[in-house]
This record gives sequence, structure tokens and C-alpha cells, in this order.
Amino acid sequence: MRIKPSIPKGTRDFTPDIMFRREFIFKNVKSIFKNYGYSQIETPAMENIQTLTGKYGDEGDRLIFKVLNSGDYLKDIEIDENFSSKTLASKITSKALRYDLTVPFARFVVQNQEKLTFPFKRYQMQNVWRADKPQKGRFREFFQCDVDIVGSNSLLSEVELIQLTDDVFTSLCIPNVKIFINNRKVLVAMIDKMQSSEYFSDIVIALDKIDKIGIDNVKKEIMSKGVTLESCDVLNDFIKCNSIADLENLLSDSDSSSNGLDELKFIFDSISKLELKSCEIIFNITLARGLDYYTGCIFEVVTKDLNIGSIAGGGRYDDLTSVFGNNQLSGLGISFGIDRIYLVMEELGLFDIQIDKDPSVMFINFGNVEALECLPILQELRTSGIISEIYPDPTKIKKQMSYANNKSFDFVVMYGENERKRGLISVKNMATGQQEDLSVNDFIKKLN
Repeated sequence: MRIKPSIPKGTRDFTPDIMFRREFIFKNVKSIFKNYGYSQIETPAMENIQTLTGKYGDEGDRLIFKVLNSGDYLKDIEIDENFSSKTLASKITSKALRYDLTVPFARFVVQNQEKLTFPFKRYQMQNVWRADKPQKGRFREFFQCDVDIVGSNSLLSEVELIQLTDDVFTSLCIPNVKIFINNRKVLVAMIDKMQSSEYFSDIVIALDKIDKIGIDNVKKEIMSKGVTLESCDVLNDFIKCNSIADLENLLSDSDSSSNGLDELKFIFDSISKLELKSCEIIFNITLARGLDYYTGCIFEVVTKDLNIGSIAGGGRYDDLTSVFGNNQLSGLGISFGIDRIYLVMEELGLFDIQIDKDPSVMFINFGNVEALECLPILQELRTSGIISEIYPDPTKIKKQMSYANNKSFDFVVMYGENERKRGLISVKNMATGQQEDLSVNDFIKKLN
């Protein structure tokens, strides 16, 4: 039976051209991470399912891709009147694909704490998976680049991550970037003021969708959960806040808000002493980030030039490592969505402006004897860092030149009998069409 080639929805193949551009992003981002003193780690694609569940809220838990147990996973299943898909899932799966890089990192820290130096600063660049509805900029398999600091409560870490974020987008030449910031302690105080503390998770999840569904639909959603109209009126007052000073007035009689307000003021005061090159930092009371593990400042990064959602986000988490047995490690991190960053750069034409491709050379194959004579020259070029290859078959020159055109080689080299006798190579510049005879050393000097 002939199988139609296809891939699951929400996943993608990457052609060499796309990978070339992605690697450009990876290289720039990794360079910034290293400059700030972060060390690279990796964790498995799969985690034990209990590691992941209960960390992302009910909505997040539903998006976790579960992995079936090996072998005859139905062998010992007993079915009774209480049997459901949920009970079945708990019996036939014990592993899941990672939903993000933060929870596996918390597990990693506790499991390897004797080997680490704290505060521990790590970066991680790997795929994650979510059983989400695919749409532009949203995939079921996608790539994240995370940086985290664990083992320090200092707000200087928040300031550092804002600086790092600004450097990342400056290095990629992405303009007009906004870093929205809020604090979960402020959200707690706001929801206390609404007298709706029992609906905290529902309100946070709804607020997280305010850009997509609007404030009226947010209010409808939380009222359907039990929040009163009077509480929604209080929410309206908060949404009108344009500054931390406005927020202080609303929370002047709230004891629970002071820490969150102080943290926000420290961060804004510190950033005011710096010069951000690409990013603008903005307080946003509606920023909630529905993940259950955030406890302090939270960040969301967007570009004003493209309506594609967040291109980075993160925050402070004080209790995440406690579920793995260590309740003394506060953490802070931010995650960069490489796939959305790619789309932004593509839409704005930033790859064409920035990417300076290394020179590449293809040798024409005139036959086995001539090809063998080319091998030492190819070795010399590669040793000098020049991308070089020889066409594998001594086929028609027209076909070989077509291959060179399609792969965008910068130069085509001919090294046949005449060239060997003169000790030169004949070099054609594929951009200009100009052809000249050079020694190998002169050619290398020209390219370098």
C-alpha cells in the first residue's frame, strides 16, 4: 500500500534554507546567554507524568501530550461502572512529553543539587509539545530558549533578565519591542479587593485571554464561574490603571499588595538608570500568565510591528522546587519563543538585512582522475573555514552548474587538465559571472 507522505497537524519540516535562518537566531541568542554567565543544560523529551501535571493549571494539564506505556498496556485493566477516559489514561500512561522547560528544570535542580553551584544560572534550548489547536504562530511542537536563575531572591535578577531580553532583540535587530510587567502578589491583592479570592485561578486564566476576547468576554467568563457583577466593576477600576501610582491609590488600604508594589517600583527605578536599546518596559495590570507556579513578577514580550502574540515571557517562581523536595530555592526565568521570533523576522525582512553568509565553493567534476586531484585543494579550503564541495558525478556541465545555482554557491571552481598544468584554478563568481585564474593561496586570501 502506498502511504501519502504527511506530518501531524501543528508540526513542521524545516528545509535547509529555514534551518540556516533558525541557526542564525540560535547563534545570536546563545551568545547573549553566555555573555550573562548562563550555562547550558538539556533534559529528556519525556518526563514522568507526575512531574508535569498540576503545575500549569487545569487548562495546561489538558494540553500535555501523554505517552502510552510500552507493551500490552491494556492487559491488566479492569473496567467497572466508574470507568472513564480519565481513569483509563492514569492506568495506561506514566510518561508525557514536556510542556515547557521550566518544570523539568526545577526537577533537574533538585535531582542534581549536590553538583550545582548556587545561585545556578542555566540556559536551555530544546523542543516542547502542547496538544493545542494549531494556528499562525502556535504549534504543537515548538522550540523554546530559556534562561533561569535559581537560588536567589534578589530583584537584581529581574533587572538582569530585562537587560538580557533587550540585548537579545537588539542582536536580532527586532525593533519596537514591549516588555509588559506585572506581579502576581498585586493580582492577589486585586482579586482580594474584588472579594473573589476563591475564583483566583478562573480570573487569572480569563485575564490571560483579554487581548484575544476583550474585557467584556473576560467578565462574562468569570461571571459564569460565580464572580459577581459588583466584583467585575472593581476589576474595571483596576484595568483603567496606567501606572503603578494609579495602582497604589486603588490598593492603599491593602496590606497584601505592599510587597508586589515595592518589587515593581524597584524594577522600574533600576531600569530607569539603564538605556534599553530595543525594548520599552510597561506596567500592565491585565498581565496574568495563567501558569500556576508564578509567585512574583511576571513578564510578557511582544512586538508592536506584528500581531502575533507574545514572543517571550516568564516570571518569578518561589515554590516550584518545593514539590520536588526543596523549598529553599526561589527561581526566576524567561522563555523566548524561537518560532514566533522567526516569523517576526521573516515578516519584517530582517534575515535579508542581517545574515552574512559564509563564502561557498563548488568544484566541477570532470572525471574520476580530475576529481581526485581536487581533493587536496578541497581539504585546504575547508581547513581555512571555507564551505567547499565537489559535485559527486562527472555529469554534464550544465547540470552541475544548475546544481550550483540552486544551492546558491558563491563560486564555481574548474580544475581540469589545463588548470593543473598551469598550477592554477579557474574561478567563476556566480553573482557577477566574472571568471579568473588564481592560485589556491590567492583564492583563499581573497575569500578571507
